[in-house]
Amino acid sequence: MSRFDGMKMRVSFDLDEVLFVSPETHKTEPPLPFPLRCYFKERLRLGTPELINTLQKMGYEVWVYTSSFRTERYIRGLFRCYGIHFDGIINGTRHMKEVQSKSKTVLPQKMPSRYHISLHIDDEEVICTSAGQYGFRAYQLNAEDEHWKERIIQRAEEIKKIEQFS
Repeated sequence: MSRFDGMKMRVSFDLDEVLFVSPETHKTEPPLPFPLRCYFKERLRLGTPELINTLQKMGYEVWVYTSSFRTERYIRGLFRCYGIHFDGIINGTRHMKEVQSKSKTVLPQKMPSRYHISLHIDDEEVICTSAGQYGFRAYQLNAEDEHWKERIIQRAEEIKKIEQFS
């Protein structure tokens, strides 16, 4: 019996340097209209709404897993402006309360396996290289990559096949 019987595969994204990028170093979605851009200052990597909506249409749950302490309300509000709805959000506060506080040893700043997340997309090498040790798979997104959406979908599909038969 596969873990997909009645449960969708979860994919999570880090925010800073993954979905939130600088227009000086990356292609970005157009800025939000005034006055929204005064409150939501972050810029989304070009293609973010398309990728997240595509993953959800393909049957994946899409989550945010960030070590930042931005509130869930803020994150949901910003992405709602771009037509994105996340299935779950873990911020630094939730991680500290639900993951770290239960452990006497210092755990990594992200533990996607605690939330049954199969694939986590991050820019930090330390998160990606320790993924196997902590029971999840990661995709490291570096710098500007014109094919980032396709690579993430391909990786998600590979993991889905592996997990369907394990």
